[in-house]
Amino acid sequence: MAAIGSKNRQSRRHVTPLLIGRWAAVFIKSVELVCLLFSYMLVASIGRLSTKDAVLLLCDMQEKFRPNIFQFPNIVSNAARLLKASRVLGIPPILTEQYPKGLGPTVPELEAADLTAYAKTSFTMMIDEVEKQMQALGNPKQAILCGIEAHACIACTTYDLLEKGIEVHIVADAVSSRSQTDRLFALSRLKQSGAFLTTTEAVLLQLVQDAKHPNFKEIQKLLAHPSPDTGLLSFFSAL
Repeated sequence: MAAIGSKNRQSRRHVTPLLIGRWAAVFIKSVELVCLLFSYMLVASIGRLSTKDAVLLLCDMQEKFRPNIFQFPNIVSNAARLLKASRVLGIPPILTEQYPKGLGPTVPELEAADLTAYAKTSFTMMIDEVEKQMQALGNPKQAILCGIEAHACIACTTYDLLEKGIEVHIVADAVSSRSQTDRLFALSRLKQSGAFLTTTEAVLLQLVQDAKHPNFKEIQKLLAHPSPDTGLLSFFSAL
């Protein structure tokens, strides 16, 4: 019996270091994984735009909204610049229309006649057809969002995108509502929810990042004139 007990103690002496070694290896791997995940989240939270990961969402810029939306001509002008830039940089655009039978087609100055317009009645852009298009594009990680209305379709689209883990960049000078009050409170609310607020020019410069970029001169032409004032200055006093 004494011999058996001695053998068991010797066996435990050999096994214990092995177990400790394995546990240590697992612990180290776990720490490395957590650090990697944390670093990824940290980088992702910065909101750096990438042409490889982005999609441009153009929301409901239609004829019947023309007389009612605050700063409508300037909003569409900025959205048109974003669309032109997306074509230069290879960023896929997706266009929706809210109940086009009643609210009319997309305005011609957006220059989006070549795009498929996905008709919808829901406020969010994330209808089945758009979801399928996003999947076909490889599920972009970032959405550049512009159009109308800030407190309705832009807001609902933003919430859906954020819930899917997609980073949302709302182009504030290419987004509006009928009332400036609804527009500004919507932007503030969406910022609280985790969306990034940006401007047309900031988006274009972030996407090229360098004057040596092969498409910089084409983008520079789109920036020849600064974006018009769309009534956002009062908003920043509250940020």
